[in-house]
Amino acid sequence: MADEQQAQTAADNTEEAAAQGGVKVDPGFFDAVNAYLAVSDDQTRKFGVKEAAMAMNYAAARHSAHMYLVSVKPINAANERKDFMDYMTTMYRRMLNEHLDGMGEERGIDVGESELAAEYAAAGVQIGRMKQQTPAADYVAAAGATPPAASNE
Repeated sequence: MADEQQAQTAADNTEEAAAQGGVKVDPGFFDAVNAYLAVSDDQTRKFGVKEAAMAMNYAAARHSAHMYLVSVKPINAANERKDFMDYMTTMYRRMLNEHLDGMGEERGIDVGESELAAEYAAAGVQIGRMKQQTPAADYVAAAGATPPAASNE
């Protein structure tokens, strides 16, 4: 479905990044992503979007908590909890931004200003609203000018 296409696009982008000297991700990662998305798609058909989304988010949080507890030394669990929580929420927020930006672009939906806009600009990536920006637009905005309305004649 659409989520599987997104994962395939991510796989293609990762391979492209690797070819350009970026980090290569094990293709098995995308197999795992696709397996989770297939379960999510099935649950969405059975229970609806809201219920399936809540279940998937709850399961992801539970799984992350479990993985933390099996990987941290028990004596350090309390002291490292805040760092783990900060890491996980920062990582999730970044991934959510990336998916909103990418899927919004693919579907032609304005998803608003990305929190990653500065990083995209520094990398020369134009996505979403950034595609519509031109140097002239900055000058027009600075001057407070309003461009003429498009004519449908």
